[in-house]
Amino acid sequence: MDFINAQDVWFTYAEPDEEAPDAPLPQVLKGVSLSIQKGEFVALLGHNGSGKSTMAKMFNAMLTPTAGRVLVDGMDTKDPAHTLDIRRRVGMVQQNPDNQLVASIVEEDVAFGLENLGVEPAEIRRRVDEALKTVDMYDYRTAAPYKLSGGQKQRVAIAGILAMQTECIVLDEPTAMLDPRGRKEVMDTIHRLNEQKGITIVLITHYMEEAVTAGRVVVLDSGKLLTEGPPREVFSHVELLKQHKLDVPQATELLFRLRGAGCPLPQTALTVEECISALEPLLAERSARR
Repeated sequence: MDFINAQDVWFTYAEPDEEAPDAPLPQVLKGVSLSIQKGEFVALLGHNGSGKSTMAKMFNAMLTPTAGRVLVDGMDTKDPAHTLDIRRRVGMVQQNPDNQLVASIVEEDVAFGLENLGVEPAEIRRRVDEALKTVDMYDYRTAAPYKLSGGQKQRVAIAGILAMQTECIVLDEPTAMLDPRGRKEVMDTIHRLNEQKGITIVLITHYMEEAVTAGRVVVLDSGKLLTEGPPREVFSHVELLKQHKLDVPQATELLFRLRGAGCPLPQTALTVEECISALEPLLAERSARR
């Protein structure tokens, strides 16, 4: 059975645009069907306004479809009786970590959700310690969150979700406000959770170099599913993605342009290393001709 199953999902925000109150309400999602298996790592891509963040909020019942339905572990997100159980299974990490940290000490922040659920203190202590160790933030457990780097704050936010014993984490552009070091810290943590703990990951990102590390890529455009599949398959359709004003990895872009200039190169390279491997024989051949 699918862990998350979106069936012909349509969504329209109920509030009209303040600048055009009489205009028809825009449809943000238009018949999207999508399934995610337990333990998958899925990257959800699309330009601004494509509906990807709205779709992600469907996965833990922050939003519910205007039409169609979303099932999480067999539970319909429209049924209020299932809302708490769904949110225990699917946690969300937002773009700005400062909007998620509420306590003055790291370990108190991680414990916040558990305390609200009335979990026993000894069990809270065990879960908090385990979660902080999992994201390599245990040594900072008594630190003030405001003293942490952006990447460290995001890892604390992830720890707060892990302490709830969630089965899936949806991350909405978690590295958008981070420097390269912070981005690497967060991405390493996400991959470790997926590979070692079996946690389902749904990652929304504008960084194509992050998307290529997922097991599957899903692309939304104007509220519709444009394409999906393994990263190599999706990013091989460079012209299709460009027609819809979507980016591709820099390595893919470079080889695409060189092929367009007549260079005999492979169809797709997803990483810098693959790009170098593709270019080396060509450069060696040209060097030998001199």
